[in-house]
Amino acid sequence: MATIAAQYDAPAQGERFFSTLAIIMGLTVVAGFSVQFLAGRSTFASPIRVHAHAVLFMGWVAIFVTQARLGTHGPIALHRRLGWLALGWIAAMMAAAMVVIVAMARNGTVPFFFQPQHFLIADPLTLICFIALTVLAVRKRRETDWHARLQICAMTLLTGPAFGRLLPMPLLKPYAFEAAGLATTVFLFAGMIRDWRLSRAIHPAWWFGFAGLAVNLIGAQVLAHSPVGDAVYQEVVAGYPGAAIPGLEFGVPPQSPLITGRGPAT
Repeated sequence: MATIAAQYDAPAQGERFFSTLAIIMGLTVVAGFSVQFLAGRSTFASPIRVHAHAVLFMGWVAIFVTQARLGTHGPIALHRRLGWLALGWIAAMMAAAMVVIVAMARNGTVPFFFQPQHFLIADPLTLICFIALTVLAVRKRRETDWHARLQICAMTLLTGPAFGRLLPMPLLKPYAFEAAGLATTVFLFAGMIRDWRLSRAIHPAWWFGFAGLAVNLIGAQVLAHSPVGDAVYQEVVAGYPGAAIPGLEFGVPPQSPLITGRGPAT
């Protein structure tokens, strides 16, 4: 690990890998949601909660790419100041995401290739794992070899929805969620390959990324199919249209486009 730290720290001001990978990750997110819009599955007529969610999460992509650039090319002082702002931004992201997730479950507008109960558990768990890795990265901010890699690991979790919009999700049912999650590992493997090529060793930070992904993919399934998952789903959808939809059954494909946050277009 000391060898890898030296490989990273020595050329810190000119390091291109992490900033380049951050840009690629950002472009992946933009591509995924652009496809969603161009395919007619997203609209500016969506509720305000969807717009708030989009602004906050796209804002995070901009912050992430900017931070990767500042962290490798400077000024480091600005990188640190923006980092503390980013923590507050994450809290707003979590709140906005929960509003959208709960509304989709209640309104019965969860995409048909997801089980509503699993969706209600899995999406918040993704954010929890993302936050945990980000907080760990902040705690390791003085160990730049750990800090940079953990930030990539955290962002990897957030690229799942983008891959979900690039992959043929209806054809991947009943493992659509897992397929999108596994697709994100391309970024973790890229980092591991880079480390191996430079020092013939893999930095242990990457395994935290895989651990977060495993908790997300496996933990969500376990919780969704447990009495806890049943209770959470019933409590959230009680009194709403979603209460008529079995939590662990896949929906019927709509005859018209499924508009994000709204249901089929009419």
